Amino acid sequence: MRQHVVVLWDEVICESLIPLAQRFYCPYRDCSGLLMNDGGGDVREAECPFCNRLFCARCSVTWHSGVDCEEFSKLRFDERGREDRMVHELAKKNQWQRCPRCKFFVERKEGCLHITCRCGFQFCYACGAAWSSTHGGCR
Repeated sequence: MRQHVVVLWDEVICESLIPLAQRFYCPYRDCSGLLMNDGGGDVREAECPFCNRLFCARCSVTWHSGVDCEEFSKLRFDERGREDRMVHELAKKNQWQRCPRCKFFVERKEGCLHITCRCGFQFCYACGAAWSSTHGGCR
């Protein structure tokens, strides 16, 4: 027990020597290894030296392939999983739109731009604005 406390104390002392602005941690919950940003350029894709998994050094989150950092930051927290990002890639490829109210993806194959979502909200497929009798400028 005593040896364990000494090891932990040693780790805390070493960690405190790294300036706060330069330290960050592996984003994987089962790792959380201490890493240091030595200012060697703008690194995006990085590999944790402890668990050997990829993460985004710019965002300090698990790797978000196929989605740039700005787009990733706009995703809701419940949409940031790997499978969710795959759906977003598919939606982008197929040019699907999202309902402005419930955020459900909608695909329009043909016909009018007037969409009635499954939640009942009516919107323009082209611009995403709420549908009204005066809306008609989108083509």
